[in-house]
Amino acid sequence: MDTPSVVRGFRSRGLSWIVGLAALLPLPRPAPAAAQQVPQVPQVPAGRIVRISRFPSQYVAPHNVDVWLPPGYPAHAPYAVLYMFDGQNVFGAGSTWNHQSWQAAATASRLMSWGRTRPFIIVAIWNSPQRMSEYYPQQPWESLTPAQRREQFGRQLWGQQVLPVAPFSDAFLRFVTAELAPAIDRRFAVDPRRDATFVMGSSMGGLMAWYALARYPGVFGGAACLSTHWPGAALSLGPAQDDPAPDAFVRYIRAHFPSPAHHRIYFDHGTRTLDAWYGPTQRRVDRILAAKGWVGDHYESLVFPGADHSERSWSARLAIPMTFLLAPPAYRRPRPTG
Repeated sequence: MDTPSVVRGFRSRGLSWIVGLAALLPLPRPAPAAAQQVPQVPQVPAGRIVRISRFPSQYVAPHNVDVWLPPGYPAHAPYAVLYMFDGQNVFGAGSTWNHQSWQAAATASRLMSWGRTRPFIIVAIWNSPQRMSEYYPQQPWESLTPAQRREQFGRQLWGQQVLPVAPFSDAFLRFVTAELAPAIDRRFAVDPRRDATFVMGSSMGGLMAWYALARYPGVFGGAACLSTHWPGAALSLGPAQDDPAPDAFVRYIRAHFPSPAHHRIYFDHGTRTLDAWYGPTQRRVDRILAAKGWVGDHYESLVFPGADHSERSWSARLAIPMTFLLAPPAYRRPRPTG
């Protein structure tokens, strides 16, 4: 990618494109590990956060994890568990690069108090400096030809290689399912069954959410994928005509997605900044999964006109995927309007 031409494109299209791209490859570039200062635990309007610093793993580098416990915990045990990616951005905006967050504690506590969701906790897993490689679905990557992988590795943004190393999302998911989840089950008053275990992410985290469900259908009962970044490592100012990632993702979903009988999945996207690219591939995925029986209460795919690629937009609609995944049987989800 020619960085000067990208910058010229930003100037002509507005600051919003920079915001969208930086959500994928956060700025500034992470400092060396020894120089990084871990921010304080976020203050939340309801409930409390337990931080697990540098959770060790034999599969990936240590990750910080913030566990949100709702008001009254553990009075309503056992709790469902919602695992969320990009955990730095889930609760507080004070230490995030763009001063935005999902404000997930506020939304979750309201939904529980209104009876629209079952009691649940949130496990927010921080990303790493190798986020793009950590969240790029590995099996689709390995289905690319050697020439396609070399081309993907050659992509740069602001002088930084978009994929710092070969994707290792399978190792990351082993960390989540074999190490972190059992520790959460032991330490907190949760229901460890599949029907009480869910995953959510946005952008590259949206890719990881559906990939987690496909790779571990015995662990996760549902996934929510907001503003899924179907172009993979493509970070140009428009959809690349020769980008192999969307086809690889679609092929994998067609061949490997689990039965909807015991699962549910939610997709959405906006229409501004990076989200403007996502419609064509999302519609392909919708058609494939509908043909595989993903309909009704098992599947949702929504478009939010005017929404951009940012935590502010995801926060504004977070109640919809949370309710979709965690609504008690007696509660019928209202369809969004507009």
